[in-house]
Amino acid sequence: MNALRPETWPFPLHWLPETACVVGGSVRDALLDRPLDYLDIDFVLPQNAIETAKTIAKRAKAGFVVLDAKRQIARVVFANATADFARQDGKTLEADLRRRDFTINAIAYQPRTGRRIDPLGGVADLDRRLLRMVSPENLRDDPLRLLRAYRQAAQLHFTIDSETRSTIRELAAQLGTVAAERVKAEFGHLFASSAGSLELRRAEEDGILSVWFPNATPEKVEQLAAIDVAATLLAQLRPDVKNCLHQPLRPTLKTTAIALAKIAALLPEYLDNAEAQLQPLKYSRVETKGVLTILQQFAAIDSLETTRDRYFWFKGTGEFIPALAVFALAKETPVDRVLEWIDRDTNPRDPLAHPDSFIDGKMLMALGVDKGPKIGNLLTEIEIAVAEGTVKNREEAIAFVNEKIDR
Repeated sequence: MNALRPETWPFPLHWLPETACVVGGSVRDALLDRPLDYLDIDFVLPQNAIETAKTIAKRAKAGFVVLDAKRQIARVVFANATADFARQDGKTLEADLRRRDFTINAIAYQPRTGRRIDPLGGVADLDRRLLRMVSPENLRDDPLRLLRAYRQAAQLHFTIDSETRSTIRELAAQLGTVAAERVKAEFGHLFASSAGSLELRRAEEDGILSVWFPNATPEKVEQLAAIDVAATLLAQLRPDVKNCLHQPLRPTLKTTAIALAKIAALLPEYLDNAEAQLQPLKYSRVETKGVLTILQQFAAIDSLETTRDRYFWFKGTGEFIPALAVFALAKETPVDRVLEWIDRDTNPRDPLAHPDSFIDGKMLMALGVDKGPKIGNLLTEIEIAVAEGTVKNREEAIAFVNEKIDR
């Protein structure tokens, strides 16, 4: 699929008005010949953008939604593609292009004529693999573009030009005025790759990172690359956990175990301070829990003296073992020690990480235990006894309970 090849579109070219142009990232990615599993194409029209989108959606029996009625932006969703239609921002197409963020995103293509419109030298910047701002005013108008520069540089493996970086440094504080949800999404892309870690180091140098992560010292930022190395090593040593490192925590979240570890690396070690820095970014409850678990459980690894200590440590870490593993490896925790955590966590029969209590709450009540917190406490004590090896089956679990009741 290619945004500059109408024969690959999910609808025929003649459905488009003659004035429609393909713009932005659609053109950029096509000119870079980036492989696409899903076509995401942007059109700009001088007028009737929503009406055009609605007509195409109706004829193609596709989904249709108005994204911004005031700015006249609508989306048509096909089985394997999305097409956005927007009214041009300005009296002319060139005026619209001059209001965009970077020159490589300010290229338009007229599909009926095959003409390329490139008033700002974006094609030359593509050839040079250079990310260059259209103007300082455009970055000031939407400060999220300051952070987006590093995200696009990471995704495209481009270099941000020196004048653009200088402007970003001057405007860095403006990033604090952007809605947290938008900032979080950009950070999410950066946390997702090793190229993102490199760009976050540059963002720290330019004063961008500290706007939202005030404890992100150069030393902490260096940990991001170490986490990438740790994730690669762990995936090589234990291929069975590779998916756990890269899969989103939940179907509705994009955050992975590796991303959690990177977020934790940028925060202060004290949990209250760490949580206070997470709150403005509107991380979900499970994301916040994951980051705080990493910090808390890593701080405890040198104080696990008894089986009881280790039992509560595994129970407290839970699903965040893979994230903690790459965080700990990056902090130079011995590989053998980390692999033991993985071995125990991935073994459903491990008596320490996954102890079997052999009996449940109903049976405890049948044995004379009153309903309430005592049931949960007894089940925990049975699991600890299993981990210690003093209870090995159901009969011994019952005897253990009877002994506790008799006391």
